[in-house]
Amino acid sequence: MPTLLYRFQDRENRFELAERATIGRLEDNDLCIPCQSISSRHAVITREGDAFHLTDQGSRNGIIVANRRVSSLTLQDRCAFSLGDVDFVFVAGDGVARAVPAEAAAPPEPGLPPSPAAEDQAAAAADSRAAEPAAPDVAWEPRSGPSAPGAPAPKPEEVIARFKKARESIVEEIGKVIIGQRETLNQMLVALFARGHCLLIGVPGLAKTLMVKTLGQSVDLQSNRIQFTPDLMPSDITGTDILEEDSASGKRHFRFHRGPLFANLLLADEINRTPPKTQAALLEAMQEHRVTVSGATYDLPEPFMVLATQNPIEQEGTYPLPEAQLDRFMFCIHLSYPSAAEEQQVILDTTREAQAPVNRVLNALEVLQLQRLVRQVPVSQHVALYALNLVRATRPNLEGAPDFVNRWVRWGAGPRAGQYLLLAAKAHVLLQGRFSVSCADVREYALPVLRHRLFPNFTAASEGVSPDSIVTKVLDTVKEPKY
Repeated sequence: MPTLLYRFQDRENRFELAERATIGRLEDNDLCIPCQSISSRHAVITREGDAFHLTDQGSRNGIIVANRRVSSLTLQDRCAFSLGDVDFVFVAGDGVARAVPAEAAAPPEPGLPPSPAAEDQAAAAADSRAAEPAAPDVAWEPRSGPSAPGAPAPKPEEVIARFKKARESIVEEIGKVIIGQRETLNQMLVALFARGHCLLIGVPGLAKTLMVKTLGQSVDLQSNRIQFTPDLMPSDITGTDILEEDSASGKRHFRFHRGPLFANLLLADEINRTPPKTQAALLEAMQEHRVTVSGATYDLPEPFMVLATQNPIEQEGTYPLPEAQLDRFMFCIHLSYPSAAEEQQVILDTTREAQAPVNRVLNALEVLQLQRLVRQVPVSQHVALYALNLVRATRPNLEGAPDFVNRWVRWGAGPRAGQYLLLAAKAHVLLQGRFSVSCADVREYALPVLRHRLFPNFTAASEGVSPDSIVTKVLDTVKEPKY
């Protein structure tokens, strides 16, 4: 069967071709490669008779063959090409080949003779790789992606067991650095696999920054930190165009310099310390996973997750997040002080020289495949109706709204709350090694999903009623629907 061989993140993979296959960075492509240099929908491979054709889909970097950019390419056996920074080799039959750099093994464009240097490099690369073992299979195959030819699809029980094992390994690795905060870590993992963002609210010194950094190490994701200040501008986080001059030709051109927003895990520290103009720069990134600068759109690396922090103590000189941006966060997580035993362990461990190394459990591609697996978990109409009833019960002046909601709530949760309730429940059951979602799983994440989507009125403020207490009363009031 025709196969694509490619190397990504120090792993060699293979992808079997059918009649048509799209290649890109987003998970809805047939072949998803979460590489920053690959566009959202980079190229497509189509079959016409016995021939396969590769066509560019308007990508930024195009198709590179023998150091030349082409818009289309007819794939022949053992021909090589590059999409962004990823090298591919097309194998027409069932033979085994190894992915080699495009400049070493790529054939020239039609009508152009191959250079002697390219021939020598291709021969040397083929000789050096002839004795290498076959490419390993990827660890996760929930829906599509690279797999060994003829390999049987894994059973659902095996996939779920590996999902649970990955979660336990991540928690164990993070536990080498972070003492306690298990509930917070669990909610962060649920949000990561459900493609959500988190707003962390807690006093200074509760290891918010360290948790994000350690999470990035355990899943081998790039993490950046932005300290939000009143003078921070949108271009400081998204990036800006820089005027450069070519020393050879003397011509000047603008080159986009990427900002710290281009990372897998972004820690937006004290996000409410910056003006709304800069806060709004995150809206497109959080929702669309891309940024627009000077009329040009740039895709963010996948997976992409924002973990923003707020200090609940001092509110002088802050800019409260607008409701639209609050709604972009899947969870609002309240961090509490550690217990006495945990705090004693913290001050002992952090005053020593040695620190335990954090081992990588998953990579970016495996995280994306697990995110797709979460979307495939079925939810019954019974559970979906219960989540819907919870959300609608938070809206005042609706038919059937509880009296305390009409008295205390100015605005209730929107439809995105119901979506996040189900996604959180789906990710939760997979992390626990289970298959089905129950109403209890939905209730488990009602507080972090709903607390920042309720806006109490003056009556609630005067009576000392918090959003958490309103959500708790809603959970007590709304009963599971009858079958």
